[in-house]
Amino acid sequence: MGIANPVSSDHQLVRLLQMGIVLEEVVEVRASKHYESLVSNDDVEPDPAVRALLSNAREESAGHRRRLEELIEELDAETVPFDRIQGLVEQRYTRAHPDSFDDVLYDQLHGEESAYKFYDDLLAAIEDSETTFDVDQEHLVTTLAEIRDDEAAGVEEVTALMTEEP
Repeated sequence: MGIANPVSSDHQLVRLLQMGIVLEEVVEVRASKHYESLVSNDDVEPDPAVRALLSNAREESAGHRRRLEELIEELDAETVPFDRIQGLVEQRYTRAHPDSFDDVLYDQLHGEESAYKFYDDLLAAIEDSETTFDVDQEHLVTTLAEIRDDEAAGVEEVTALMTEEP
């Protein structure tokens, strides 16, 4: 199943929403890892803006997961096993490992961009669909658009920090 294809069933929609949950977990875990490494390094005083960015990213990802879980509950559909969804997310959206980036901000930018792309693709696939879902379509699209917009704002915030003069 490609996300570029229209969403054709509640089951497929649930699967895609589960992918979003896993993607949010990846972003949250990576931001937490970087935050902990910054605050535990006694040699360097962490940049307060970077600390705030990572802290906000963790909280935002947790909030996004809750919103996606609520949509899945509203669909009352059979879910796909977590390990299968995790593999799909890693294959499509999280190929890079945190240690493959030179610094925290590049890794955070990668996560924010991946999440933005996922939600943008998902919204396009829903909008191209002729399926009537067992969830209020307007609520679904509004929720996903708000999450996508949060990710776009995250990309802008990370980019602004990266281009800031020292």
